[in-house]
Amino acid sequence: MTDGRQKRSYDPEGTRRRLLDVAAEAFQSRGYQGTGMHELMREAGVTGGALYHHFPTKKALGLAVIRDRVAGEVEETWIEPVRTAPDAIDGIAGVFGRIAAGLRRRGAVSGCPLNNLALELSLADPEFRAAMDAVFAAWRAALAARLRADQAAGRLALADADDLAAFIVAAYSGAMAQAKAQQDAAPLEACARQLMRYLEGLRTGA
Repeated sequence: MTDGRQKRSYDPEGTRRRLLDVAAEAFQSRGYQGTGMHELMREAGVTGGALYHHFPTKKALGLAVIRDRVAGEVEETWIEPVRTAPDAIDGIAGVFGRIAAGLRRRGAVSGCPLNNLALELSLADPEFRAAMDAVFAAWRAALAARLRADQAAGRLALADADDLAAFIVAAYSGAMAQAKAQQDAAPLEACARQLMRYLEGLRTGA
């Protein structure tokens, strides 16, 4: 039974998620420096009080986007698919293939969110740099762990797994930067072909 009056919904966690989603999209399309807090308020449909309750400063919002959204995207796009693939090489090939196909469908390349923010903010603030370095480190560590597991199972030749993981992340990040500049998936596809040719050479056939 209600008194007929419409009750205002109060969902602070939903508001926070909406702000992070809108900010992540804006930082990806316009850059951190090119995005204003008033724009984010309007696009998220929230008041200034709601925005500043969750994120007292733009920097606080930026750090939350890196830790909550960018890290999550790396986990979903890269870490989990490689972890659950039949082996690391198949997982890496699948990631490159899915991302390149997505770029072809969209006909536009906005770049890797982590790489975009790293290029824009790494020299601007030590907290931003540390937050992004932590995401890169987790990405490399997950790849290295899967490579070591394949080596232990006899599926992959012995090599320095940490160095190999750094090479894979660097190859992808650099190829995405070129794809963004060219607005074409071709650099990513070319990088994938050469990287996979090298990685396939490490298979032991076990």
